[in-house]
Order: sequence, then structure tokens, then C-alpha cells
Amino acid sequence: MEKIAIIGAGLIGSAWSTVFARAGLPVTLYDVEPQALAAARSAIEANLAKLHGAGLIGEAPADIQARIATATSLEEALQGGSFVQENVRETVDAKKAIFAAMDAIADPGAILASSTSGIPASSFTADLPGRARCLVGHPINPPSIVPLVEVVPAPWTDPAAVERARALYERAGQVPIVVRREVQGFIVNRLQGALLSEAFRLVEDGYVSSADVDKAIKDGLGLRWSFMGPFETIDLNAPGGIRDYCGRYGPLYHDIAKQAEPRAWNDELLGRLERERQQELPPDRRQERQAWRDQRLMNLVAHKRDASKQEKG
Repeated sequence: MEKIAIIGAGLIGSAWSTVFARAGLPVTLYDVEPQALAAARSAIEANLAKLHGAGLIGEAPADIQARIATATSLEEALQGGSFVQENVRETVDAKKAIFAAMDAIADPGAILASSTSGIPASSFTADLPGRARCLVGHPINPPSIVPLVEVVPAPWTDPAAVERARALYERAGQVPIVVRREVQGFIVNRLQGALLSEAFRLVEDGYVSSADVDKAIKDGLGLRWSFMGPFETIDLNAPGGIRDYCGRYGPLYHDIAKQAEPRAWNDELLGRLERERQQELPPDRRQERQAWRDQRLMNLVAHKRDASKQEKG
């Protein structure tokens, strides 16, 4: 059985602990700050209760949490670990330091994965003796609810390590995608960035309000995108499939793409968006709305799981 070491006990580290423990795997959680471990324990307990209430876990939360141990040192956390998920500060220097330490301590066969949301593994693993076992495992926040994880190797990562990481994430109930080679921002952030760029542009140029952009996604495109990707969407949106769709609408999208010059998000625009968002959601209600978001996400994931089971049989 794989033994999982989680390094960094913040929001993402706590969520990863939940992911692996609910899959039946033993987890050891470590943070350089002892108080972070105590906070993580409470966060994991609360998260498991919510997941259980939403029907996303059938096992008793206390039994899952019993699989999560805490360590008082990096050496203790890595001892016997076969897979390490790192979640420290999002800087190259911090990643270099922790990966150098982990590579020197961890069992030779252990995979070292980083949760970084945008720093390529090549920028912090190049000089490591064990660089062939290092990669990025970028989750979508929060990974205990949203299952996608991007597996991103460095140019020197062993393909066997990539496959082993992919299989482990899948076994843990996640939905891994393999990025074939490093690209800035990986896949999800680049897709989100393209949409955000156009959304900002449309608001800045006075075509639409930020509230109506949100409606266009949540009550339009997002409904389809919650169970289909963009290629399947267009394949189903024309009688002859994807080639037919591209023949019909390709010139339109090409013209739109030519108009979409890159723009910085300037202070005037940010001020306008901030005022519009605060009209929709006062700052003192943000935490309440975040809890609402997480509950809606859990409900959606539960619905998708149930629908998938019905389709299969």
C-alpha cells in the first residue's frame, strides 16, 4: 500500500490529506509550524463532516481521520513514504529548498509531487540527484471537492513516475490529466485565463456588466461545461460533428481572435469591477458565500457521480 506524506498543512495540504485518507491510504501530515498542524486537524474534521453530509463519503469521518497522522519533523513525515505531495510557499526559492531537502531524505523510490499552481518543476528540480522522480501534481481548489489534478512532468521526469502518479491520483478518486510537456500556467489556468481576458475586455469596452458576464457562464456555457468539455460541446452542436461546426463558425471565431489583443488589467477597470462585485456581494458576506460555493460544488459532484452510476447501469 502506498504511504502518503503531505508537506505543508495549509488549505491545500489539509484537502490533500482528506483526498488520500478517504481512499483508504495512510497519510502523514507535516508543517514547519506546529500550530498549522492543529488548525489542519480541525479543518479536516470539518471538511469530512461536510463531505459525509453531502453523501460524498460513506465511511465514518472519524475512521478516515484516524488514517491521518502528524509528524514533528520532515524526516519523520517522509519515513517510509512512497508518494509525497508538497504544498509550501508559492515561490521558486521555497520549492527549491523543500525539494532539495525531500530528495535527500525520502526513500529512493518515492515520487515527489508539487501542488504548485504555475511554477514548472524544471525550475526547482534541475540540480537534484533524484530529479527523475519529481513532477507537478496541480490540484483545483479545493481538491477534496473538485477532482481534477494536472500531472506535469519536467523534461527529465521518468515516464514511469508520471504513470504511477496518474494512477495513484485516479485511485484516490481524482481525475488526473497528463500535460505532455511543460507550458506556462499549465492547462486549466491557460483556459481560464483566455476566458478571463475576454471577460475583462468586454466589460472594459462597455459591452456588458460583470454581473451579466457571470450569468452568461453560470446560466449558459457553464451548464454544458459541468459535464462536457469544449470539444465535445461543439461536436454535438452541429449536425455533422466537429468538422461541420468548424466550417460553420470557424471564420467567426477567427475574426474574434484577431480582435483580442492582450491588455493589462488597469486600476480603473479593477475599481469598476470591485464596485460592481461589492454591489452583488458585500465584503462581509464573502466567507458565507464561499461556504455556499463549497456546498453547491459538493451537491454538483454528488449529482454527477449518481448520474454516472445510472448511465453505467
